[in-house]
Amino acid sequence: MTEISLDRGRRVLAEQPFSVLIGSALDRLEAGQAELSLTLRDDHLQQHGFAHGGVVSYLADNALTYAGGTVLGDSVTLEFKINYVRPAIGEKLIARARVKASGKSQAVCDCDVYAIRDGVEKLCATAQGTIWKVSA
Repeated sequence: MTEISLDRGRRVLAEQPFSVLIGSALDRLEAGQAELSLTLRDDHLQQHGFAHGGVVSYLADNALTYAGGTVLGDSVTLEFKINYVRPAIGEKLIARARVKASGKSQAVCDCDVYAIRDGVEKLCATAQGTIWKVSA
């Protein structure tokens, strides 16, 4: 098991230029779990007025890697798949990821992404990925 620290996780997020650009936040980080959020802005939306799939996908990808990193240490996404189940309409998105299984160098994680509108959460996407430990 690796050392888990929300403050350290937030520092890593702050070192990711794209995460800073998009404005995401790491809200929770504990053994086998992570939660990222994003307050939606107009520049996150596509032509129909809901969050662009790339924005939803980014949150899932990063949340999966953070969750995997809690058991593996420094990690990157090896692969992931996402299913969009409804348009991401609301003021905010939250991605909640969990480790399902892990070994010495890989972890399989899943993630649900919710759109929050008027205080109500609705599932808008679900993802699964394999997270890979970066070798020293």
